[in-house]
Amino acid sequence: MRKQVWFITGAGRGMGVEFARAALAAGHAVVATGRNAERVGSAIGAHDDLLAVKLDVTDLAEARDAAREAFDRFGSIDVLVSNAGNFYSGFLKITPEDVRAQVETTLFGPMNVARAILPYMRAQRSGLVVAISSTAGIVGQAFCTAYAASKFGMEGWIESLAAEVEPFGIRTMLVEPSFFRTELLAPESTKYAKASIADYAARTEETVAAWKSMNGKQGGDPRKLADAVVELARRNEPPPRFIAGADAVAAVEKKAQDLLAQANAERALSSGLGLDDA
Repeated sequence: MRKQVWFITGAGRGMGVEFARAALAAGHAVVATGRNAERVGSAIGAHDDLLAVKLDVTDLAEARDAAREAFDRFGSIDVLVSNAGNFYSGFLKITPEDVRAQVETTLFGPMNVARAILPYMRAQRSGLVVAISSTAGIVGQAFCTAYAASKFGMEGWIESLAAEVEPFGIRTMLVEPSFFRTELLAPESTKYAKASIADYAARTEETVAAWKSMNGKQGGDPRKLADAVVELARRNEPPPRFIAGADAVAAVEKKAQDLLAQANAERALSSGLGLDDA
């Protein structure tokens, strides 16, 4: 197995730590990034093939500096894992500022890092861009309007990016996990909207209580997910999507069935919308 250089965002805690440890255990080199490089290094543990780098993914200049530091240390960047994320939860009444903050981190952030990393991958005519999405990028649900918007955006961006970078030997892979026992629902990652509108007050209180009760009780094993991603990244042709978790597979299957049903429901009306002389 060829030794790869992995560049991982959001590696100071949660799933990012697991990705870094799994890649190192498989014999790869890892550039682990986060807003606090010292915290990143402490979370993962000392390793000769680990470089911890400060990176706020919302800052394009920092992304470019981190990419340059990674290349200077290891001479290549083979796998980019855009993992950094947060969760601004609430009905659409959450503030416009919170919506923008969500999209800045979980959509524009991965775009920034890709802008910084792709020149190195194009130069070497190889690479894999792994985008950590979510079942919320496939199936929308109440209380996740901002988060789902950013993840739906990531899905469309990566699908389009795949066609742009394929001629340079670069592949993309969307990872769509269900509920894994990470720190996404911890207070450090999740911001709950306040019940400021009477019409939403009761549902907000109930939903926040339900989400908080799930923290630390999610059924997915982060280590198994990390190992699976490392295994898929070894392939010459990694899958364009990795739907992670049995409940994720069920959710995606139902969405596919719903889309087919919706396409068929008005097929006759839709098929008759062309110009008569076309």
